[in-house]
Amino acid sequence: MEFIASHEDLRKLYKAPGDLPLRKELKALDGHGRSFLARSPFVLVGSSDGKGNADVTPRGDRPGFVAVLDANTIAIPDRPGNNRLDTLENIVVNPSVGLLFLIPGMNETLRINGDARITADTALREQLAAEGKLPVSVMVVTVKSAYMHCAKAFMRSQLWKPESWPDRASLPTLGQILHDQLALAETADTMDRNLDEAYSRTLW
Repeated sequence: MEFIASHEDLRKLYKAPGDLPLRKELKALDGHGRSFLARSPFVLVGSSDGKGNADVTPRGDRPGFVAVLDANTIAIPDRPGNNRLDTLENIVVNPSVGLLFLIPGMNETLRINGDARITADTALREQLAAEGKLPVSVMVVTVKSAYMHCAKAFMRSQLWKPESWPDRASLPTLGQILHDQLALAETADTMDRNLDEAYSRTLW
């Protein structure tokens, strides 16, 4: 198998981008970007460490959980998780991040690229509190580019169409997966009960 090793060889495989895909990239958030963020309950955060190891992690909460501080700055609260801190540790050494915001039922997405920093600023944490609980930290992202991404991937995948979804009962539970992967002594049912209990106590 041969692999493409240069920009020139890669471009030979594809048509040149049209004018619109290039012009739509903005250097700051406009009214549409702000409106999208106010309605989005979910974002995927791409980051990488100082050695080039990449990671993508989800962040989610009620619509509008990401605050727009100004046209070039947004703030993403860090709700309770597994404390691996993959994204946060990456940002400490490499601030570059790529963000993909989704709105359920909408095939278009909002892409934001920029530089992130982590803060434990009390005032900002209080501003982004949920259910009376402050986030441990906040990711503050300086927006370098923002643009709407077309719907093709979501249309092809039929992501928002329930009739295309697999029967959840046909898929293993997380408890079953962890039981099998880690050879745990606990049964899958016990693992699932423990996970459900943890979810109920630690969403915020």
